[in-house]
Amino acid sequence: MIEELLPDGVAAVEAFGDPPEAVLLPEEEEHVARAVDKRRREFTTGRHCARGALAKLGFPPVPLLPGPKREPGWPEGVVGSITHCNGYRAAVAARTEAVWTLGIDAEPNQPTPEGVLAAVALPREQDMVALLGGRDSSVHWDRLLFSAKESVYKSWFPLTRRWLGFEDAELVLGRDGTFTARVLVEHPVVDGRVVSGFTGRWLAREGFVVTAIAVPAR
Repeated sequence: MIEELLPDGVAAVEAFGDPPEAVLLPEEEEHVARAVDKRRREFTTGRHCARGALAKLGFPPVPLLPGPKREPGWPEGVVGSITHCNGYRAAVAARTEAVWTLGIDAEPNQPTPEGVLAAVALPREQDMVALLGGRDSSVHWDRLLFSAKESVYKSWFPLTRRWLGFEDAELVLGRDGTFTARVLVEHPVVDGRVVSGFTGRWLAREGFVVTAIAVPAR
């Protein structure tokens, strides 16, 4: 499912459960030693998917340790992203010579809990969600907006190492399976490129909404 949103050169692995062969490497164990079962299963299967994606790129199994913001650490020369929600886990990876940054997210195709939309969406985004919902009720556009904002952050942070709040990017969701994000804070310059926004793709299927951003390398 997630691979349909990504260009050539990006390896993807997904799971609709927690396969018994999914295990952690010793270096990773300490990071979930005290975690509840749900968190441990998400972490374990997410890393399992990530190592599967890396294997497609020719990399051996390596520990993927969380960084200071809980972001997964990737081998040198690789960018990647991991997502998980109830019933779905996925990871993507690409070589930096092909892709500059990656961000993916998956959510259940269900309404966001009360109060969440107001907390994550700008007024124009709230109006957009209401308009789209009136035209197509098969997609919970509030949840899709949340997912797309998560993908934006996952693409932004590895480049800038800066926080980006929900209110710091304005998104436009297209009914054609695309979305755009305009960054509203100061635009940093990374590797000679101004980071002012992102474009991505989305899909609603199997009871989930999934979003993905893949920015090509120069």
